[in-house]
Amino acid sequence: MSSLQALCSGLPLQPLPENRGRQAGVPHAPVRTPGLSPAEKQLALRNSLRYFPPDVQELLAPEFAQELQLYGHIYMYRFCPDIEMRAYPIEQYPCQTKVAAAIMHMIMNNLDPAVAQFPQELVTYGGNGQVFSNWAQFWLTMFYLSKMTEEQTLVMYSGHPLGLFPSSRSAPRLVITNGMVIPNYSSRTEYEKLFALGVTMYGQMTAGSYCYIGPQGIVHGTVLTMLNAARRYLGIEDLAGKVFVTSGLGGMSGAQAKAAVIVGCIGVIAEVDKAALEKRHKQGWLMEVTDSLDRCIQRLRVLQLGRQQALGWAGLPAALGLCVLSCFVNLAPLGEGRCLAPSGFSRPLLVRGAPVLLLCPSREARKKRRCSALRLVHELDTTGECLVDLGSDQTSCHNPFNGGYYPVQLSFTEAQSLMASNPAVFKDLVQESLRRQVSAINRLAEEKFFFWDYGNAFLLEAQRAGADVEKKGAGRTEFRYPSYVQHIMGDIFSQGFGPFRWVCTSGDPQDLAVTDELATSVLEEAIADGVKVSVKLQYMDNIRWIQEAARHRLVVGSQARILYSDQKGRVAIAVAINQAIACRRIKAPVVLSRDHHDVSGTDSPFRETSNIYDGSAFCADMAVQNFVGDACRGATWVALHNGGGVGWGEVINGGFGLVLDGTPEAEGRARLMLSWDVSNGVARRCWSGNQKAYEIICQTMQENSSLVVTLPHKVEEERVLQQALQL
Repeated sequence: MSSLQALCSGLPLQPLPENRGRQAGVPHAPVRTPGLSPAEKQLALRNSLRYFPPDVQELLAPEFAQELQLYGHIYMYRFCPDIEMRAYPIEQYPCQTKVAAAIMHMIMNNLDPAVAQFPQELVTYGGNGQVFSNWAQFWLTMFYLSKMTEEQTLVMYSGHPLGLFPSSRSAPRLVITNGMVIPNYSSRTEYEKLFALGVTMYGQMTAGSYCYIGPQGIVHGTVLTMLNAARRYLGIEDLAGKVFVTSGLGGMSGAQAKAAVIVGCIGVIAEVDKAALEKRHKQGWLMEVTDSLDRCIQRLRVLQLGRQQALGWAGLPAALGLCVLSCFVNLAPLGEGRCLAPSGFSRPLLVRGAPVLLLCPSREARKKRRCSALRLVHELDTTGECLVDLGSDQTSCHNPFNGGYYPVQLSFTEAQSLMASNPAVFKDLVQESLRRQVSAINRLAEEKFFFWDYGNAFLLEAQRAGADVEKKGAGRTEFRYPSYVQHIMGDIFSQGFGPFRWVCTSGDPQDLAVTDELATSVLEEAIADGVKVSVKLQYMDNIRWIQEAARHRLVVGSQARILYSDQKGRVAIAVAINQAIACRRIKAPVVLSRDHHDVSGTDSPFRETSNIYDGSAFCADMAVQNFVGDACRGATWVALHNGGGVGWGEVINGGFGLVLDGTPEAEGRARLMLSWDVSNGVARRCWSGNQKAYEIICQTMQENSSLVVTLPHKVEEERVLQQALQL
């Protein structure tokens, strides 16, 4: 068993570690099919061997070549550390600076098997969200961090540690870029080759920026999405007795069951991977699991009748504190295809508020499912009852042909085999499944069932598959159903609210409890001082969230918390935490961060900026400026990525880490950087014509005379445009 000291000593070469290969009993990434030519295979192997001196290359070359042949990528399994991978208390890391130790804490959390989706392949979430491209990069990064001083910056090129470079104390200690491919070559096909060559990497969002905090983040986002969807679509505050159907229990999607419990609805979630489903069941996030559609429908009816029980099916939101049901099946049976239960999930299904049942389909069961697709539609057509109210899909549809979405026609094992042996046929089946899923969604939507795209490229891929998702007369970013940003969370972003988070590097739950108290007090004081009704509602939702998060024990991995806050709230919470560190109420530094999915962090025309209608939704100035601006204003580290929740080439996004150590300098950095990190996006949304953003940025300018933003003038008369263009 390695020690942290050994882990920071550089690549283990004398002697080489034993080659234990792929570990049995843990989830592994699907086999990749990069389609390399013989010359490209040689290049991939040469690129991997350049991390090692010549005296070991002859030994390593055959096993690296075998990995490339078997798995489509060289992960260097031999160098997977023999250590319990987790976020250790910061004082245990052998470093010259606390900042470097904090970064190590965050990296190891991203690779913790309790947190990471495919830990041996260095994938944190989303099916392909890499922390590093191979294990040599991990060892070198840890070595550099252990040596880094306050006058050096570590530069990361798509997982590769380029090295330590002289800089100043005010500069970031770490600068990360992931997937910065020349635009004309930023296609999926090119990506697969470039990743196999080891020269670029898909960092998703917080995977490649070392800021993932486990499923808590998406639990929180799903909770707020559910609450605001209920207000918008159903006109209610209480979701008791309402049914939310969705799919996915793997990486981030695994949070859906717990979210359903917290908001008190019945969550029905489909999952095709038995391992993912059992993981959530063991966590206590799913209370019932079933492989029977008949059982699923029966339990759903019982739960609706006994709404006070608030049970849930594994998957998306489940009822408060009650069981969650999960179907281990391809979602087609419930909806049709691998869609949602109602529309054909891409994974098995769960129902809110109900116990989770584990579905393990036999060959006969799969045959039956294929004949019973559109089960929810069947129930609707035969009984007149629409059993579901709200629905979405959280499969990794940004990566639909390499394990992100499984077609209903195949079992999980069959699908994994086919995607490696015949990618073209697998793609055809996925697209057929998407069309079937959408068909079921469309039928249910005729009966007051409300569906939204959860920003995973589901509707985009459905459109590419030829599904009926067109919205007539709409722009390029609009479909028959809205994204959750367009209808549910977009106005929240425009008001400056987004997923703000922090990590207590002591690893002590008591420190996290103190930060919870501080954050609650800050929000309560803000409400008492008087805020707009819309802002008060968001503050109250987040106070409730903090209480529920602690009660539901949502910490997985590092001692972290997330909440949605605006600029004022973020700054006030940061200042309060920093002061608590200074007076030793909190025992160690705290890392501030946020999801890249935020007010300013991401330009994504089919998600974060899908409610930008001035034509700039396909422009990435905001995310790039945010990355640079954070670096200039005191961020400890910054990251800029190509790709994210919607997929490679579809998104530019960035994030940061800011270490609070109790010093006045840390408070000054937090005030300056967090203000920019929010105002940048609000100003951009204001310029695009969003009225809420206009109001917020005007208010912010009144409060800070140093902020001067260009404000748009409305075209009051449409006839001016029409006459000028002679329309």
